[in-house]
Amino acid sequence: MTDEYWRRPAPGQPDRPAVPDRPAAPEYTGPPPSTPPPPGWRPPTIVQVPPAREMPRQEHSALDEEERVGRTITYGVGMVAGAVMVVLILVMCGRALFA
Repeated sequence: MTDEYWRRPAPGQPDRPAVPDRPAAPEYTGPPPSTPPPPGWRPPTIVQVPPAREMPRQEHSALDEEERVGRTITYGVGMVAGAVMVVLILVMCGRALFA
């Protein structure tokens, strides 16, 4: 197919030339026929996987206590870091004012 359809028409010609006829699309006939695999086509299974073992019971009260201790440590570290930052800001502002 050429680009004739998309070219600007010359003065005095119709707006667009006629679209050339396209060949009919081929009809889909479906997938090709297949033959079933032979009866013993799979490899033999050698390793038998043991069943999953049972998970140990969880002590919810102990887990809650560990989470509580972890939260306390996290808050403590955060407060110390915040205090150090405030002191550093005060020192830097004081140096800027008195320098």
